Amino acid sequence: MADDPEDFADSPQPPAYGEPDVLSDVLQAIHLQGGEVLRRSSAGERHPVGARVLHLVEEGGLSIEITGEATVELGAGDLVLLARGDAHLVRAAPLSCWVTGEFLVETVVAAPLLGVLPPAIVIRGDAGSAAWLRPISELLVSEVIRSAPGARVMVSRALDLLFIWTLRSYAASGDVREAGWLTAAMDPMLAPVLAAIHRDPGRDWAVDELARLSALSRSAFATRFAESVGETPGSYVLRCRLGHAAHLLRGTADPVGRIAARVGYISEAAFSRAFSRAYGSSPRAWRGGPDVDSSERTLR
Repeated sequence: MADDPEDFADSPQPPAYGEPDVLSDVLQAIHLQGGEVLRRSSAGERHPVGARVLHLVEEGGLSIEITGEATVELGAGDLVLLARGDAHLVRAAPLSCWVTGEFLVETVVAAPLLGVLPPAIVIRGDAGSAAWLRPISELLVSEVIRSAPGARVMVSRALDLLFIWTLRSYAASGDVREAGWLTAAMDPMLAPVLAAIHRDPGRDWAVDELARLSALSRSAFATRFAESVGETPGSYVLRCRLGHAAHLLRGTADPVGRIAARVGYISEAAFSRAFSRAYGSSPRAWRGGPDVDSSERTLR
């Protein structure tokens, strides 16, 4: 029996483990993938806007200068993740050696989700809570140096692990101050709601239904969601819908009408109007246009 091409439009869904896992859902939604890794020993380097990278210090020390932010000082064993893609300058102390790894994402979906994070998240190598950092870092550096068969995939997986562990550590640190999905993901009342939305963005989610998932009254849920996420439930659902649609437009050959139906629109015309308001171009123009940096086009 021939398979329906629609079955291959999205990445395979991960197995369910019984508990809402918003972090996994978000990382799947943005199509996070570890990219190129380079081992450095120069005096320093500049990274442009849109470069989502981590720097891992092997020896010596680094200073990370981000416009408008305090300089981040790193020593041997420390890691910094710049998930938002802020432009920055790396200055290296003499005889320093470090590894820079890049992350590839679906920019239009990732920009508003990763935008709630701070410009730089630092993990100290000597912190007791970062016991995970050393073995993964050693694996990453070893694969970069050896270039053995399968190294490219190993490096990509190691970068993924470092990204996930860094976000976990940040979420558990108590330093999360900005409203956004990560704040809600740590809330046991809201985590099931975000998980449900991300797993089925095309569903016609009513506020009452989402409130039931949170085990809160409608009014209490709406207030708590807005305070934690920084927008209303309806606005968040719309953003997830249209972000998924943007991915389908670029990643599949499905007709616009079919994509509109998959993300919850009865009318292709209504979908086109909503998409154009959010992205500044029609779905067809978006499909045929070049990729843009998150600083140029971010769904709000």
